[in-house]
Amino acid sequence: MRHVPIKALAAAFAIAGAFSTVSAQEITGAGATFPAPLYAKWADAYNKATNVRINYQSVGSGAGLRQIRGKTVDFGASDMPLKDDELQKDGLIQFPTVIGGVVPVVNIAGVQPGQLKLTGQVLGDIYLGKITKWNDPAITALNPGVKLPDAAISPVRRADGSGTTFIFTNYLSKVNAEWKSKVGEGTAVNWPAGAGGKGNEGVAAFVQRLPNSIGYVEYAYARQNKMSHAMLKNSAGNFVEPTDASFKAAAAGAEWSKSFYQILTDEPGKDSWPITGATFIMMHAKQEKPQQAAAALKFFDWAYANGDKMADDLDYVPLPDNVVSLIKQQWGKFTDDAGKPISVK
Repeated sequence: MRHVPIKALAAAFAIAGAFSTVSAQEITGAGATFPAPLYAKWADAYNKATNVRINYQSVGSGAGLRQIRGKTVDFGASDMPLKDDELQKDGLIQFPTVIGGVVPVVNIAGVQPGQLKLTGQVLGDIYLGKITKWNDPAITALNPGVKLPDAAISPVRRADGSGTTFIFTNYLSKVNAEWKSKVGEGTAVNWPAGAGGKGNEGVAAFVQRLPNSIGYVEYAYARQNKMSHAMLKNSAGNFVEPTDASFKAAAAGAEWSKSFYQILTDEPGKDSWPITGATFIMMHAKQEKPQQAAAALKFFDWAYANGDKMADDLDYVPLPDNVVSLIKQQWGKFTDDAGKPISVK
């Protein structure tokens, strides 16, 4: 599999449409850093195909939700889905785009990708500040034969409102009772320990610079930056690697036909990656700028039809055809101010 460096993708994203005509349409979006490498790749390819520019700001899920609620962008993006009653209250419609995995990444001299094994209990205790050294018995017991240093652990977490943080803390709340009672889940929490980085890219860069650190990032960032990730013990009791197949296994039981509010952490299955999540787009059901909304939906329609290989190349899991069909049915609820349905054709 050929991997395109994320920095190059970001550069391509920034210049997408730079050579297009002044009158070319521009669609604005903001939010999650989790899918940003893929949205960059989609945007660049879509611009070349249609001359429409997608201007997406990778600012974190919290900021994305604020911007779409404030109607300053055409679409918002978040890895934390909103519950159906929240969507109704805010007049929003949400739909998933792809599935990915959040992975613990470490910077420990001599430890190779996938060599370190962790459980959710231990991971939570590290971020609680209870386990403070890499040679703590709780870690060494899981890793016989792995040389772990007598060195202080430096936890790294997100400093901004983050859907990746929501997925990570939602998982920790399911597998570590003390984490659930003391910290809980959310796009932003009161971290007991650690230093903060902005965005998935900020956490990845921080971990790369800081010896004996641990962080959590979307898998594409770990792969593209050649970072050492940990294996995790899943709910079936198996230590698993983060892969397209293990993300797909975790998503197998999602009931998309009931609601697009689906949380995919700690799912059953012998092959399931325990910190899996979908990423979502939010748009207003009633559109003050119907032409902009139609153009945004056309972009995602194109991405569902043409973007699967790009998703695969960046280690995201494309949605099954039946889920895409459900999404397009949902799009029938978008209207202009007069109540006229917005056409994506």
